[in-house]
Amino acid sequence: MPYPHSAPTGLGQVAQQAAQVLYQHRLVSTRQLHRLVTPHHTRTEYLRRQLHTLRQAGFAEAVGRRSTGQTELLWWLTEKGAQAVEAVGLLQNRAYRMSPEAALGPLQEHTLAVVEAGAAFVEHARRLGHECGPLDWSPEIAHYYRDDARPGEELCLVPDAVLNYVHTAAKQRTLLTFFVEVDRTQMTIARLAQKLHAYAAYHEYAPQPQTAKGNRGPRRQAAVPAWRYRYPAFPRLLLVLTGASEDRLARRIADLRSLAASDPALASTPLRAGVTTLERLRDCGPFESIFTPILGTADLVGAWLRTPLSAAA
Repeated sequence: MPYPHSAPTGLGQVAQQAAQVLYQHRLVSTRQLHRLVTPHHTRTEYLRRQLHTLRQAGFAEAVGRRSTGQTELLWWLTEKGAQAVEAVGLLQNRAYRMSPEAALGPLQEHTLAVVEAGAAFVEHARRLGHECGPLDWSPEIAHYYRDDARPGEELCLVPDAVLNYVHTAAKQRTLLTFFVEVDRTQMTIARLAQKLHAYAAYHEYAPQPQTAKGNRGPRRQAAVPAWRYRYPAFPRLLLVLTGASEDRLARRIADLRSLAASDPALASTPLRAGVTTLERLRDCGPFESIFTPILGTADLVGAWLRTPLSAAA
């Protein structure tokens, strides 16, 4: 997928593309950048030179991490680099800034796992002739809502990522949007199941329309769900599990389904949620039968992801 020329100016196109990816995703390893930005190169040397150029110019910084017996560099943009990307105006501005402390902190592995999940979609889109690029998912976008179970509170749902994907088959293009949640087995099953409540509540939330004083029109208009102002149809929720053995993750999936099935608050929700492992997503791709529905029957599904957004969400 071609990229527009972008900041930081005065650098090569690959360095500029890498800067965009780093700005969007905050912390990315060299290998992940290679798969996202220079997949047409068999080796990473050219990309490494471009990243070194970014570092020398003061646009990027890196820290080392031990991975599979080797030291791998993790990259992020400095304040100077972030401001340079923002000056061009091609990406939505993000207030978050990475730091050496955050890059080495407890959220390091989770941030990289979210990038890894997005990269799996990108690589399989490339293989299948679909459309999904390194900038087609955005991490941690806030969705505000209210829940009848917690009156008076303004709540905020923040998916790990919102991912857009264009599926193409027989000249038919289908826009798919997903809420992606990555779980590294750091939270309890009960806490993970609670996320389903948040998504179900957001699905139902419809802010009451404001009427101007003295308006002679209908005293009460039909409320429109908040999500309709952002999405053509409610995105599917994809839970991607990692950080443990396949057996343990399989038990976690079964426990999550069991807990959700016994929850009366989720019995009637139209929320569509599926769960898989990061390894399956990487190896098989999102359109194979790798997702187990969290709600409803436990049959593995592939075509579930390709249902047009005009259909029931």
